[in-house]
Amino acid sequence: MGKRVALVLAGCGVFDGSEIHEASAALVHLSRAGAEVKIFAPNIEQRDVVNHLKGSPTEEKRNVLVESARLARGNIQDLAELKAAEFDAVVFPGGFGVAKNLCSWAVDGKNCTVNEHVSSTLQAFHSAKKPIGLCCISPVLAAKVFPGCEVTVGQDKNVDGRFPDAETASAIAELGCKHICKNVNESHVDKANKIVTTCAFMCKAPLHEIFDGIGTMVQEVLKLA
Repeated sequence: MGKRVALVLAGCGVFDGSEIHEASAALVHLSRAGAEVKIFAPNIEQRDVVNHLKGSPTEEKRNVLVESARLARGNIQDLAELKAAEFDAVVFPGGFGVAKNLCSWAVDGKNCTVNEHVSSTLQAFHSAKKPIGLCCISPVLAAKVFPGCEVTVGQDKNVDGRFPDAETASAIAELGCKHICKNVNESHVDKANKIVTTCAFMCKAPLHEIFDGIGTMVQEVLKLA
């Protein structure tokens, strides 16, 4: 029987929700590995709604669960209903929605707060010694909830202009966590905490390299499950 994996979304679209390519990549790799996946998202209002053509905020109001249902093809549940006992692992794709809807990192940086259901989900899997996979900006969730953990968001310097958000690594270190520098096609495994991270679109890289990096994250998560 395949591993049971919960996938947590933050909306639909890179600028105000989950990064669609990252979510799809995780789902493809999980499917190929024979995992049984169920998708969740918090039933809350988005912090903002961004016109993805113009890159600017609009006056619209949208719901994170309703928007995430687009990616889940309608088959999704409220994050409040997720029970860690029913799963072997949990995975969080990235996207600005993580930093806006799942926590307030986009506004408050390292002083952010984490949504109560996101925090309780992370703590439940961690307490049960079940693996947690996070990509792109999502590792900041672990950095905030589990002081002292090890994560990667890529590099801590803007190497060749490929890591424009390298300062995130410094903010993670300021939270008392250890940032591990990795390339886009790699992931880092914090064996003590069973946290697996990869930088994905925190790196300006071709889509296939991001896809491959997420693949290594999924593989490592399933090994630990």
